[in-house]
Amino acid sequence: MGRIHLFEFGDQAWFPYLIRNFMTDFLQFLANKTKMFIPILPQIRSLLEKSNTTKIIDLASGGGGGLLTLNEELIKINPKIKIILTDLYPNFHAFQFTKSQAVNFESFSEPIDARNVPENLKGLRTMFLSFHHFQPDKAVQILQDAVKTKQPILIVEGQERSLPSILAMFFSPLTVLLTTPFIRPFSAERILFTYLIPLVPIFTWWDGMVSSLRTYSTEEMQQLIAKVEGGETFEWKTGRIKSGPAYLLFLSGYSKS
Repeated sequence: MGRIHLFEFGDQAWFPYLIRNFMTDFLQFLANKTKMFIPILPQIRSLLEKSNTTKIIDLASGGGGGLLTLNEELIKINPKIKIILTDLYPNFHAFQFTKSQAVNFESFSEPIDARNVPENLKGLRTMFLSFHHFQPDKAVQILQDAVKTKQPILIVEGQERSLPSILAMFFSPLTVLLTTPFIRPFSAERILFTYLIPLVPIFTWWDGMVSSLRTYSTEEMQQLIAKVEGGETFEWKTGRIKSGPAYLLFLSGYSKS
């Protein structure tokens, strides 16, 4: 099945920030509890070493993804690791919560566009569960900006265009209902908009289904790489890694010079 770029509510500037934040909080909680991104750890370690950096610039962070569990492993390897959370629509409460859990997290309160990252933010650029939000031309711009600034990049998706992935998204409202009482920090508004006025499970269901249909395959990632001017100056890699019952898709690149 070809990629279908349908409408996602969370992408819209007019979408209520409170509901968007509750949705990204859910994704952050689920990614951390399932340790979804642990299998990508060797790729992160390799990129940090090859690029001679100890700083991770996380783009389109949402609620922080699964970075807390990744961080626990990363600091065992190198205690000097720093992770900076950024987003076009920063989830301030989630950023504060993440920083309260580990002292090596920082965040930017200003909106940061993954297609045009400020020059002072240098380090390994990461994107977890967010690359599918970008149309092909904008996705290429993200890669182009990394090449222009010679900054390493790692893109990871936890869903794909497959029946198991789409089914998991189809039943995501049930997961939202079951996990919400355990999401921290506690919020009475989160309870209200999950159970009494179920906007969070409804919008999570739609955006989750669309996310699967939007996700780039590894072959499509290679096609995007081919459109990057000066892309030959980078060492690129794409792949598919088992993570629990599902798979992670990734794209990585670093400067050869």
